[in-house]
Amino acid sequence: MSRCAWPLLRRLPARAGLALRHGRPAAAAPSAPSSLSSSSSGDGGSRAPDTSLFVPVPLKPGPGGAAGEDVGAELTRPLDKGEVLKNLNKFYKRKEIQRLGAENGLDARLFHQAFISFRKYIMESSSVSADLHIILNDICCDAGHVDDLFPFFLRHAKQIFPMLDCMDDLRKISDLRLPPNWYPDARAIQRKIIFHAGPTNSGKTYHAIQRFLSAKSGIYCGPLKLLAHEIFQKTNDANVPCDLVTGEERVYANEDARQAPHIACTIEMCSTNTPYEVAVIDEIQMIRDPARGWAWTRALLGLCAEEIHVCGEAAAVDLVTELMYTTGEEVEVRNYKRLTPLTVLDDALESLDNLRPGDCIVCFSKNDIYSVSRQIEARGLECAVIYGSLPPGTKLEQAKKFNDPDDPCKILVATDAIGMGLNLCIRRIIFNSIVKPTVNEKGEKEIDSIPTSQALQIAGRAGRFGSSFTQGEVTTMHLEDLVQLKEILSEAVPPVKAAGLHPTPEQIEMFAYHLPDATLSNLIDIFVSLSQVDGMYFVCNIDDFKFLADMIQHIPLNLRSRYVFCTAPLNRKEPFVCTTLLKFARQFSRNEPLTFDWLCRHTKWPLAAPKNIKELVHLEAVHDVFDLYLWLSYRFMDMFPDAALVRDIQKKLDDIIQVGVCNITKLIRASQSAAAPGTAEVVSEEFPTAKRDARLASDRRGAKSPGALSIAVEAPALRRARNPRASRSGTRQEDLKSYGRGSLANRLLREGLLTQEMLRQLESEWQDQHRNGRYGFGSKRDDQHSSKETGKKRK
Repeated sequence: MSRCAWPLLRRLPARAGLALRHGRPAAAAPSAPSSLSSSSSGDGGSRAPDTSLFVPVPLKPGPGGAAGEDVGAELTRPLDKGEVLKNLNKFYKRKEIQRLGAENGLDARLFHQAFISFRKYIMESSSVSADLHIILNDICCDAGHVDDLFPFFLRHAKQIFPMLDCMDDLRKISDLRLPPNWYPDARAIQRKIIFHAGPTNSGKTYHAIQRFLSAKSGIYCGPLKLLAHEIFQKTNDANVPCDLVTGEERVYANEDARQAPHIACTIEMCSTNTPYEVAVIDEIQMIRDPARGWAWTRALLGLCAEEIHVCGEAAAVDLVTELMYTTGEEVEVRNYKRLTPLTVLDDALESLDNLRPGDCIVCFSKNDIYSVSRQIEARGLECAVIYGSLPPGTKLEQAKKFNDPDDPCKILVATDAIGMGLNLCIRRIIFNSIVKPTVNEKGEKEIDSIPTSQALQIAGRAGRFGSSFTQGEVTTMHLEDLVQLKEILSEAVPPVKAAGLHPTPEQIEMFAYHLPDATLSNLIDIFVSLSQVDGMYFVCNIDDFKFLADMIQHIPLNLRSRYVFCTAPLNRKEPFVCTTLLKFARQFSRNEPLTFDWLCRHTKWPLAAPKNIKELVHLEAVHDVFDLYLWLSYRFMDMFPDAALVRDIQKKLDDIIQVGVCNITKLIRASQSAAAPGTAEVVSEEFPTAKRDARLASDRRGAKSPGALSIAVEAPALRRARNPRASRSGTRQEDLKSYGRGSLANRLLREGLLTQEMLRQLESEWQDQHRNGRYGFGSKRDDQHSSKETGKKRK
């Protein structure tokens, strides 16, 4: 006998207020918020969240009672799971239920996920709550309606999606529309903003630093450790006590470690609570940087200084003025012109035989650095080498070697790392290429011509004021690049349109309070999805943060510690450094200090001088590991207690790397000799296409040796095909002729970088590519010509 039990419901807890009765809509239950609707009260119409980021919290099917009891079954009867399944599916298909779900924050995606979980919970549970059991039983015996399940479904949905109950709070936490209000100390004073605008080598930073030196107290905020260290030294040399603060280092001017009134720091390390008379923010145009822009925004809005001197490109003047308008502060703009003339030459270098003392060849990949430096030294010339992953000390030594008039080294081969942070006596800048791997606003990698801003900054390093060269010159290695370089340099720098922002630890902690079961990576995703910014700001790219968050997610850490580990400054493309961070976090979670002895065992210290390029790259990674230890030691002093000892061995490692860089061509030869005949190694870098292009001469030959070095010959037509703005003059047959039989091929043959067999293979491949129309702008025309010829033959 069926026992329908409607009267018994009066003695059970309220069922969250039935919203529907037999298909007729009723008033929504009081506990059902509409916080996921397209707009919230008072927020000006906030956008709907990206619900694909909402990860459901798993709920286990309900077990039986403590003594195997099923109260619902005792009050009614055991459920027929087959009938229950049919009615649940009817519930899912009802349009009224879907509409009511949407009103309560369940869009189609969340509604579907919640239903699947709800159905699984009911079907796999040995027993459910008594009130739900009775409702299901009534529906199965036609004494109830499937709509009566909605309050239970909504309750289940809120359990697996806890953000449904707190969406308004989450929106308030992630509201980034008024960043000036985050810094009450700065808003409490009237600050004077002075913008020193001008190109590279115009003296804008010099004038700001002069005011910094004359102030009673001051702070310099720069983008690089090298710049902070330079100002630190200059300030102390001027008998103005100044401390150095970077992520990895604290150096006090006073022997008793008292804080000096002046501080030179990397911009991420500036304090927004300490009052100063003068603050200097260098390279303000980096406020638009997709990854680090937030640090310039924080310094500009938050520094407590009577005077703030901002230095950078004129392209940032309008944005800074607008930002300061929101704080009620006026901006005084001082414009500067370049102190020495800069000329773009009409002739390309064409050959390394045309190099002269004071020349700097700028490459955009480490492989090109290796190739060019090898070819230069093959001509009996000595060159200095500077690229981004070198330790700061090694960069300074290489710069010193190049600048020394008594040193035989008169040529510099460098990446765009010379764009800022190093004082170099360069007469002529030579762009080896004008295309560079970049990361766009979405965090996606792409390759494109260098932007005008960067081209001007690099070119501006030639003819530095006060150096032995009173005039700077700029050109390219290849003639077809020169026309485009002139176009790039003649274009106006696009104005900086927005300033970067980044969620703070406090904001993420508040998010975690509301969503305790979410991972840190998921918390960040939801934060960015819900965040609201006005047109003058953007949320910085968080891919590196999320990468580290996912990597250490399985390690038990409290939220604040986890956040700190995820903000560690490391290159996620370096496996050894990432593995070390993982080990640091794991040992930290066990409350085991990371000692000097542990670090030495992990890095196999002491290390010998590198014998090939692969070993040099590994030494650079070990240097980064030491940097990582020092960075963490200032945040977890008890767990990373041996910072002084690590700093000592890091200096020794710097010396070892310097030896390797000074002998870089020997390392290249050693790497090549270790490779199989005809194969080549590419030292993997920032962009996969660089590897692809560099292996043009070896891919078809099955080159797979990881220990070899690839120095590829890039044909002019290939450069044109990869560079859409390049000159289209010349046919591929002419390029092939010069490529296969010209002086460059002969030199490569002499140097052992190319064999006759490889040359024949390259020529064969080039002809195949020509016939197939794979490269060059003439492909379509040539294909049409070929088809016409074929048609004539057929006739």
